Amino acid sequence: MRTRVKICGFTRVEDAVLAARLGVDAIGLVFYAQSPRNVTITQAVQIVKALPAFTTVVGLFVDAEKAWIAEVLERVSVDCLQFHGEEPPEACDLFGKPYIKAIRVQKQTDITALAHDYRNAAGLLLDAYHPDAKGGTGLAFDWSLIPKQCALPVILAGGLLPENAKTAIQQCQPYALDVSSGVEVAKGIKDGAKMAAFLKEANEGDRS
Repeated sequence: MRTRVKICGFTRVEDAVLAARLGVDAIGLVFYAQSPRNVTITQAVQIVKALPAFTTVVGLFVDAEKAWIAEVLERVSVDCLQFHGEEPPEACDLFGKPYIKAIRVQKQTDITALAHDYRNAAGLLLDAYHPDAKGGTGLAFDWSLIPKQCALPVILAGGLLPENAKTAIQQCQPYALDVSSGVEVAKGIKDGAKMAAFLKEANEGDRS
């Protein structure tokens, strides 16, 4: 099975279009004001409008008000939601869209139980825990904490780089990789060469 790749945290049209043309499966747009990768609705509309066909758009939210999510969905063509806060399962189910639930993994995190709790999710995104940040930290977690069998597709995030994308696939065999800071020159500004290298390494990981 081919490992999918999502690149998250786009703020510029040209970066998102390049990622799509390089072959990324999904792009992530962050609708969280405290993030350095936050986009306005106007920015998001411009990015999505420029994308070629067959590129999935994921909208990321962190403990957002229902009205704000609804406004984004009304104005931006989002295919999938990503909840990166403390949202309970019932809050994630409200919008009639496929969703991904992000989990910031610690040693005591019961991933199997969370997969059951969020069983309506399209995937479980496993990221590194940081007390002051909700993702995009560039930090990795201990991949051995990922159960060998999981009821939901596992999306691996946290500390991914072109240099370790192949190893991540070989060691964890996730459904997808999700990268942000590992393919940037600055927060929210993507590097074309790094994106190309990451996708190349992911493809090689699938073949090895």
